[in-house]
Amino acid sequence: MDNQYVKQFPELMKGKTIMYVHGFGSSGQSGTVTRMRTVFPSARVVAPDLPVHPAEALSLLRQLCQDEQPDLIIGTSMGGMYTEQLRGFDRICINPALQIADTMQAHGMTGTQTFQNPRQDGVQTFYVDKALVKEYRQVSEQRFEALDDDDRHRVYGLFGDQDTTVDTFDLFHEHYPQAIRFHGEHRMDDRSFMHAVVPVIRWIDDRQEGRERPIIYIGIEALIDAYRKPASSSQKAVRFLIERYQVYFVCPAPSPNPTPLPWGGEGGGLLPWLYEYVNVPAWGHTIFTNQRHLLYGDYLIERQDSHSELATRLEFGSDQFKTWDDVIDYFALLGGQ
Repeated sequence: MDNQYVKQFPELMKGKTIMYVHGFGSSGQSGTVTRMRTVFPSARVVAPDLPVHPAEALSLLRQLCQDEQPDLIIGTSMGGMYTEQLRGFDRICINPALQIADTMQAHGMTGTQTFQNPRQDGVQTFYVDKALVKEYRQVSEQRFEALDDDDRHRVYGLFGDQDTTVDTFDLFHEHYPQAIRFHGEHRMDDRSFMHAVVPVIRWIDDRQEGRERPIIYIGIEALIDAYRKPASSSQKAVRFLIERYQVYFVCPAPSPNPTPLPWGGEGGGLLPWLYEYVNVPAWGHTIFTNQRHLLYGDYLIERQDSHSELATRLEFGSDQFKTWDDVIDYFALLGGQ
């Protein structure tokens, strides 16, 4: 693991059970499991070795759900395909292989295969023939069965924008509204886990606990420098703030006759910028308005003057908040208040 990215969050998912469902040819001893146990030291992580035969694997997972009653299920790739079918639980499907039989055939996942991680039964290899591919196809085609509105909103799909193995974003999004692209490949690494998965886990944990964090609005003009790049330390500040507050990003509302903004672009055209440089934390947390003075919350960080009376205004670029490091220092002293 890369200590540059990995942090511990002892209060996140504290006392809860997370069940991890591994991908094809992997095991419950994968690096992702180690990462989860490091990042969430106060949670219990259950990570079974899955049987090779998919019907047996799904049966095992459903029994574990009954026995463990996990607070959150996270599945990657093949495990994301299984996780989608575990109804009634909060779930995150990461690059789910919802058409796994096609994926197996397209990427040479047939014939003799070697497990990528050690398994408790000591088995090191397995064989994939046409009959087994057919079994996977039959199980994967059970996806989206018996969905109701409650379940649709308890599942997040996370899709790497550099994934060259699986691309099921559109298929997933037809059935679930919470489909999000993140910066990353098919396999999770420390950076994509911390920047993409952990924010979603925080949203889920907050909802489960009924936790309401103080609200910070950030005007997008305070994040962008003169070259349309992130202002110095702004990304570090966003990561710091989302750990402690409910953060929303404020853009000018699109208009039929857009006028260029001082920092480039116009309101609606700033979404790609947010996707590129803020990414997952901006999903569902972007507000388009030309009436910032009506935003109700705790803090508003902006360059322009909106004369807000409904939030404490921090004027970015002023003597007190000249840089994003000044902003970080200010909120560090507040301790999440």
